[in-house]
Amino acid sequence: MTGKLKTFWKACVLVALAASSACTADAAEARQADGGPIVEEPLARQASPEPAPHTQESSVVTSGQVDQSRRTAIVRAANRVAPAVVNIAVIRTRQVQARSMYESFFMPRGGTRQSAGFGSGVVVRSDGIVLTNDHVIQDADQIRVTLPDGRDFDAELVGTDPLADIAVLRISGPDLPVAPVGTVQGLMIGEWALAIGNPLGNYVADTEPTVTAGVISAMNRNITPSADGQGIYLGMIQTDASINPGNSGGALVNAAGEVIGINASIISRSGGSEGLGFAIPIDRALRIADDLVRTGEVRRAWVGLDVEPVEADAWGRTRGVRIARVADSSPGDLAALEPGDRLLSANGRSLAGTLDFEGILLDLRAEDALVLEVQGRSRPVTLDAVSFPSETAERVIVLRDLQLITVTPQVRAERQIASEAGALVTAVSDELSRSLGLAPGDVILRILRTPVRTAEDVVNIFEALRGTGRVPLYFERNGAQYVREFNWRR
Repeated sequence: MTGKLKTFWKACVLVALAASSACTADAAEARQADGGPIVEEPLARQASPEPAPHTQESSVVTSGQVDQSRRTAIVRAANRVAPAVVNIAVIRTRQVQARSMYESFFMPRGGTRQSAGFGSGVVVRSDGIVLTNDHVIQDADQIRVTLPDGRDFDAELVGTDPLADIAVLRISGPDLPVAPVGTVQGLMIGEWALAIGNPLGNYVADTEPTVTAGVISAMNRNITPSADGQGIYLGMIQTDASINPGNSGGALVNAAGEVIGINASIISRSGGSEGLGFAIPIDRALRIADDLVRTGEVRRAWVGLDVEPVEADAWGRTRGVRIARVADSSPGDLAALEPGDRLLSANGRSLAGTLDFEGILLDLRAEDALVLEVQGRSRPVTLDAVSFPSETAERVIVLRDLQLITVTPQVRAERQIASEAGALVTAVSDELSRSLGLAPGDVILRILRTPVRTAEDVVNIFEALRGTGRVPLYFERNGAQYVREFNWRR
């Protein structure tokens, strides 16, 4: 390297060192001006500073918040009730008739065929009481209940109420899940509702129920059957939560995770859900279950009033119902109600038609009060409901298997019997029914030439019969009179 070049590089180094010293001095003077100590920080820290500690913590908090936001009221409600919503499978045996001459050659006379069906149910008591629909288990020979955890149980049928479409089953087993039960009192239109059931039945491998969400669409809906429908539903909860075939008997649940209804029916043109689902109020279902568990039958109340619709206005709307008949010595008679009186409301619910009134009576029990708003009266009229006259009447047993009661004016009004007197059949064995041609609800009017006015008359007539021969028996059924001859031998 030449002397001139060495001199040049020495000059460059001296200039660089001078500049570095000047920068360090300036920084030191700045820290001194702020009152801080003069500390030389390592170059490594200046080159790659540590990340701010709050960055990682913020990421963790955000993830937790997202996870918490997923656990909505709907998720919590489903988790509370779903373990107690069961699958119900039934086997039915039916008589099969040959549809053609060809089939008759291969099908034995009196042949039978088994078919399977399925639905849903809800465990509502720790002793294994399960609520479902009557139409789910109707005519079933075998009933199997499967819990979401996979356990199977053979169910005992405690009883049914076809009028309200409620059936009560009982299963026995350890650690049975029980659904929290709420009430329809205070239920709000527009609040969240979940339908939990088993619309897929046995078509899926697992036993977990299906959950659909919607809102409470309306209350106290009366549903009349379509051409292929079954029965009339009164005072129902309407929801747009998807209810499909197989959901019948499942739970309608509020956002608090309480059962508020038993899913029962849909209105659909396609056969699937169209947002018009209906559930039986849980309050009614529990009262029916309590009756069936304690007494084996549903004990409804009677007030002795029959009502009819009033004339519609120009827009086709009606307000109130008109009293058509008042039974003698009934609660309605004692309250001085008369045919022609117009009832505007019952127990605080407006009456727009006869089904509204029938819906009130459906939930009434003996000794309950029925408060009626009567047009033209300044004060409400209060009735004390009583048991049906046919339930409290004295039973008379004839031929060991035929149970009768005397037709009184009250029984006549209750059962809408056309004849003024007779003996009402309340129970009869299958064998005696085939022999005499009688069924529950028939009214015996005459045997031979002897008229029947009381149940004791039937006892006396049969005790007086002697010899052998065919005996004519006259009776009323559904308002019409019939005669049937039976063979008698003594």
